Amino acid sequence: MQESAPEYAWFDDGRGRKTFRRIHQPNTGRSDLPCPMLITDTIDPVQSMADGNFYTSKQALRRTYCADGNPQGKEFIEVGNDQRPHEQKRGAYVRDPQKSRDVIEKAMAAVDRGEGQQA
Repeated sequence: MQESAPEYAWFDDGRGRKTFRRIHQPNTGRSDLPCPMLITDTIDPVQSMADGNFYTSKQALRRTYCADGNPQGKEFIEVGNDQRPHEQKRGAYVRDPQKSRDVIEKAMAAVDRGEGQQA
């Protein structure tokens, strides 16, 4: 199958400006059926570190991390492959200017002494 040369055309942005852009060819790697990508709840059997049981449902596994879902009655935090960066607290770290200054001065002194240079 030979790919044809890309086609280009002028596009009007509606504000009196035109741009010469490549015409996007349809993606032939996908089906023509209108179907969204689905993320299922099923997983391979995984052992919960909270109660020791095996689960094939993400929801059931995560329920064991809640205080009311495990025998210890403690709240557990799921770590790894975190998909929620928007929930991370920003600005919790406060930089100590004096400590930073000391580290920079030590590094500059080491450079002045010739440490860390390759022979």
